[in-house]
Amino acid sequence: MIAISLQSGSNGNCIYVESCGVRLLFDAGISGISAERRLADHGREIRDVDGVIISHDHADHAKYAGVYQRKYGLPLYVTERTLDAADKRCGLGRLRDVRFFQAGRSVKFGSVSVLTISTPHDGEDGVIFIVESREKRLGIMTDLGHVFDGLAREVASLDAVFMESNYDPAMLAAGPYPAFLKRRIRGPGGHISNIESAELLCSGKRLRWACLSHLSGQNNDPGVALKTHQDVLARSLKLYAASRYCATGLFHV
Repeated sequence: MIAISLQSGSNGNCIYVESCGVRLLFDAGISGISAERRLADHGREIRDVDGVIISHDHADHAKYAGVYQRKYGLPLYVTERTLDAADKRCGLGRLRDVRFFQAGRSVKFGSVSVLTISTPHDGEDGVIFIVESREKRLGIMTDLGHVFDGLAREVASLDAVFMESNYDPAMLAAGPYPAFLKRRIRGPGGHISNIESAELLCSGKRLRWACLSHLSGQNNDPGVALKTHQDVLARSLKLYAASRYCATGLFHV
């Protein structure tokens, strides 16, 4: 299995996963041309993608879903509630090939299975993902809301993960955001902190690597996030931080 974070953060999210001839995009929060060029930099063609799977309705995850379909002919996989909310929020435009799934169910693409897990994040009918292929499990776990029951158990089953590490508590407290937004971020429907992310990864005894994702541009820093994880984790684990502005390299699972 191969994975690339094409971009990660409140300014846009998209992750590419490839295994057994199946090519998938998770979320469509960056422009089509950005996704096309970043995939081409890694020798991949966006028109070969088998589907775009949307996690929830927020613009940084769903804004360009219509473009991906109309320009590149990619099927869109989404829950009905998420699609309705995303269309109202972003104005997705005409859609011809929408394939609905139910949150909590798996979506099959040949020998690749994508398990969807409902989250308490304040999006509409939001989910995270576990991609299973050849007995390997890759987690795509951002916009979590909070560390909900059963999440650590799922992390323990993974071989690799894109894990939300949104904010540093001290930076958030001292930062410029208004009080209501700070409450939302650290509340039950917001995001998880570097410390919470690191504690979750302590459950991942099988993990080969973790890519810290959805870092805040105002309330976090890649160096701070990585150091927090290194301080908390009880073992050596390959750690990366996904960029808010460009793609990562190729990750192998």
